[in-house]
Amino acid sequence: MNKEALIFLAIAIVMEVIATTALKSSDSFTRLLPSAISIIGYCIAFWCLTIPMRSIPTGIIYAIWSGAGIVLIGLVGWLVHGQKLDMPAILGMGCIIAGVVIINLFSKSVAH
Repeated sequence: MNKEALIFLAIAIVMEVIATTALKSSDSFTRLLPSAISIIGYCIAFWCLTIPMRSIPTGIIYAIWSGAGIVLIGLVGWLVHGQKLDMPAILGMGCIIAGVVIINLFSKSVAH
């Protein structure tokens, strides 16, 4: 992956996590500031996601973006919202992380 693609993919992941966290706080879009953060965050995330799609297959990008997002949202939910993660959830997130690592290290679909 080229440096530009990685930077924009990382920004997309971070913005998706921020937007999803704000979505939880928006109380079904009844609170203005978290609602606005959520909408703007998702717009930025999706725009940033288009940049790596110029050079990396969509399925690979989506696997990395969604996998990292799932794990980070799980951690934010635990740390910020006090949501509990049981052992199957933690184990499943570990499998997701392993999948993203395997894609990045071994897939010929990703230019190294």
